[in-house]
Amino acid sequence: MTKTFRGGIHLNEHKNTEKCPIEKLPAPEYVTIPMSQHIGAHCKPLVNVGDTVCKGQLIGAAESGLYCPVHSSISGKVRAIEEKKMTSGVSVLNVVIDNDFENRLDPSVKPFEKKLAETSSEEIIEIVKNAGISGMGGATFPTFAKISSAMGKVDTIIINCAECEPFITANHRLIVENPAAVINGLKILLKAFGLREGIIAVEDNKPDGIARLNALLTNSKMIRVEVLKTKYPQGDERQIIYALTGKELPMGKLPAEVGCVIFNAETCSSIFNAFATGMPLIERIVTVDGDCVNAPKNLLVPIGTPYSVLIDYCGGLKKTPWKIVNGGPMMGAAQWDINAPVTKGTSAILVLSNDFDKKYEMDPCCIRCGRCVRGCPMHLMPNYLGIFAARNNYELAEQFDIMSCVECGSCSYNCPGNVPIVQHIRAAKGEINERKRAKAAQLAASQK
Repeated sequence: MTKTFRGGIHLNEHKNTEKCPIEKLPAPEYVTIPMSQHIGAHCKPLVNVGDTVCKGQLIGAAESGLYCPVHSSISGKVRAIEEKKMTSGVSVLNVVIDNDFENRLDPSVKPFEKKLAETSSEEIIEIVKNAGISGMGGATFPTFAKISSAMGKVDTIIINCAECEPFITANHRLIVENPAAVINGLKILLKAFGLREGIIAVEDNKPDGIARLNALLTNSKMIRVEVLKTKYPQGDERQIIYALTGKELPMGKLPAEVGCVIFNAETCSSIFNAFATGMPLIERIVTVDGDCVNAPKNLLVPIGTPYSVLIDYCGGLKKTPWKIVNGGPMMGAAQWDINAPVTKGTSAILVLSNDFDKKYEMDPCCIRCGRCVRGCPMHLMPNYLGIFAARNNYELAEQFDIMSCVECGSCSYNCPGNVPIVQHIRAAKGEINERKRAKAAQLAASQK
């Protein structure tokens, strides 16, 4: 029986690339590699303009704190180190490297030699950290930190392969074409946590992927595949925990608080790759799709490759683009630069025309239908949250628990009145957090 959660919505899946094998994108002429592709401190470049670098070479790190090392995805020469505004609006230093097409590997890239049974948790954490692995489902939290913070607190490891956003099929193709990498990555995580059982969670719209995983796990007592009902946002950590365990994750708490830790399927595969080959995270699978793209594909892409290179490889555009989205249409971010680089968190590049979105002749207006309330997976009242946020009534918004919103976009998608509810909520949450930071800074200053 498929497992699910309360609330949520059923979307038009648009899984156009579910039968498209992963193709390796030819290395681009240059890459632009941001020094921050993760939650935490920005890295500082360890190279200078004019330096020659190797594939897999460490080119960015921070001195301490929460961060994720950055590596070169090609061999070549550093052309520039420049500041650019990223998707979030934050300015970040980028290292631009011209490809020499020699594909030289850095001497540090070599397989881990010890057997897994003889490897300590500390060694696993260090390897994951040095490989620069962050959450590849979009959250981009440094994976070594997630492992460290959950040590001794969890009894359930969940590998998230729900992939509930429309269009995206990167994880689906991974478990069809290379399920062993996901399974072996999970085994490494089980060793790190000292656990003997793990779960791979897959939505039921991926029967071929489920079959491939089960074929390799026939005699396994450590790992089982759990089938989830196809529903959005099934991949959110709160919903997947509830679906599999019946436990509800309280607001502001990490999954470890209810005994769980969750990793994306491609993150898991990257952990195995770091052990098996020594290669840090320098490439990822990206779904390129949308009604403007001539030939949608799943591509294995070097980090730092411009979006335009991916689009050209897919045959270019057949319609005039209205919007380019990094990620899925529900939670992804619209882009202003077609030459922006692929990062560790880029699961998809969608190029959409003006025909794709719903059309309304009237201005946005709440008609009190309650669809947003019925569909909210967090059981909030998005209709009121949207009104309070739009009117800058942050006190009432907090009273109605606005900070529990996961910004999945189900409310905006369901709204027949075309109210951009999640955009109002997202802006209000940012303002509330900014006010809290300012208040904390003022308090700290007064106590000096």
